[in-house]
Amino acid sequence: MLAAEAAWVLAAMGSRPARTGADGKAPSQPAHIAARRAAENLGVSAAPPKAFCTDAVELRERLTQAIASVVKVPEPVLEPVLCALFAGGHVLLEGMPGVGKTLLARTLARCIGGEFRRIQFTNDLLPSDVVGTAVWRPDRGRFVFVKGPLFANLVLADEINRTSPRTLSCLLEAMENGTVSVDGRTLPLGSPFVVLATRNPIECHGTQPMPEAALDRFSCCVTLDYPEPAEELLLYQRDAAETSLAALVPAVAGQSLLAMQAAVARVHTGEAVAEYAYRCIQATRQHGELAFGASPRAGLGWLRLAKARALTRGRDYVLPDDLKALAVPALAHRLFRTDAAATAPVLEQILAGIAVPL
Repeated sequence: MLAAEAAWVLAAMGSRPARTGADGKAPSQPAHIAARRAAENLGVSAAPPKAFCTDAVELRERLTQAIASVVKVPEPVLEPVLCALFAGGHVLLEGMPGVGKTLLARTLARCIGGEFRRIQFTNDLLPSDVVGTAVWRPDRGRFVFVKGPLFANLVLADEINRTSPRTLSCLLEAMENGTVSVDGRTLPLGSPFVVLATRNPIECHGTQPMPEAALDRFSCCVTLDYPEPAEELLLYQRDAAETSLAALVPAVAGQSLLAMQAAVARVHTGEAVAEYAYRCIQATRQHGELAFGASPRAGLGWLRLAKARALTRGRDYVLPDDLKALAVPALAHRLFRTDAAATAPVLEQILAGIAVPL
């Protein structure tokens, strides 16, 4: 292995941030940011090694094949999900009950390996049910914190829009920083840490709108629809999905995913491409049909997804096509129309009216 590649692996795997720092406190940055900073401390070059571009392409193909063996997902839906995974982000899956949202999330968890937890969100779920709570232990004569299901590498937040904003608030710090605050202490979560959430349509019984701050924490939002007739017929003829899922072996280790997230962070974004993204974000704030435009965090998340797409296509630089391909999954759920209608058509209209740099 080349020296630069070895340094990358060391930075993302061997030099991962410790569970606690020298002062006894948990690190405040997500794992992929810590890995990137570790690479900088080792003097690694600004761009990821070419070998990582090849590895990312192979990894995307392995994950695609592994997922296809359990659940059939259209490429326009699966690509943003994988890009979010590589970028260290979180994914919101929408669709009617029974179309495979939870199955896709469980399949991704199986492909990645690591510790997996599922949280079934209901209207009476409390933040302590998610984060954990202090329990009195008579044998120790003190309270002991018992970790909740949020302390895992991959967390499935099933039917997330059936719970209250109070419970959703406990996810904000976790999804932003990879930590939670309990009793005056900041505790680190898994490394890597990914939230896959499913959301039923608002017309379904028992659902409620999600707060804007919670939606803004998701790197992308994709919709699973009913399968094509031929695919659905094949679904009735093949083995049960649970059988295929049980036989699935991990396609990538958590440490390798950390290395890829560090490589994504160093994919180059040219000045012209960054300016194009900026003009698109600005246009969402000035459009008459939008009550709220995209925030700087949304723009940065969009760029991170574009970097991941570039890396999984064998490039260490971002093209405008990467941004255009991921604009709707990355931004549409963060925009809000004055008439409460769908925002994707408005976003597509905005993109069509902005010149693409050559």
